[in-house]
Amino acid sequence: MHQFIRSALFVSLAATAFAAPEVYTIDPSHTLPTFEVKHLGYSTQRGSFDKTSGSITLDLAAKKGATEITIDTSSLRSGWEKRDAHLKGEDFFNTAKFPTMTFKSNDFKFAGDQLVSVVGQLTLLGVSKPVTLKVTDFKCSPHPMSKKPTCGADAIATIKRSEFGMSAYVPAVSDEVTLRIQVEASQ
Repeated sequence: MHQFIRSALFVSLAATAFAAPEVYTIDPSHTLPTFEVKHLGYSTQRGSFDKTSGSITLDLAAKKGATEITIDTSSLRSGWEKRDAHLKGEDFFNTAKFPTMTFKSNDFKFAGDQLVSVVGQLTLLGVSKPVTLKVTDFKCSPHPMSKKPTCGADAIATIKRSEFGMSAYVPAVSDEVTLRIQVEASQ
């Protein structure tokens, strides 16, 4: 009996040690990258991007992960069409020349079972810079409706837009931009 328990424990540990990373596809209907920027010191203006795609690879046993996320910059919405047109123009996102921005990472940081940050490269206007997303919420479990393995997270970072070549109207329109990404992904 003692040998049986030891064998079962060995098989269990071996299965965990050799567990393959799992790939999750981003659900665009439950993923919404947003941004916040101060306008003339009076207010915080917000916008979002309605089209996001990509994948997340997780190996929860090994506490590792990777992601590639693509955001369609032409899907920008700020609540006012004239501002949207200006933000999509050459002063800001220049969507005609740069129709997407990307975030790529293979550096996930865990504290126990909790994902706490994702360190990667944000590419905006053709410029890539390191960005650390602080993960404020993280959950993986079977989806209650589809029963598919699903993970979700909320993440936040602050960047200086001028470092990516987006310097129009600084400092009247703040150089610091807060990025928030709410993401869900399923197998």
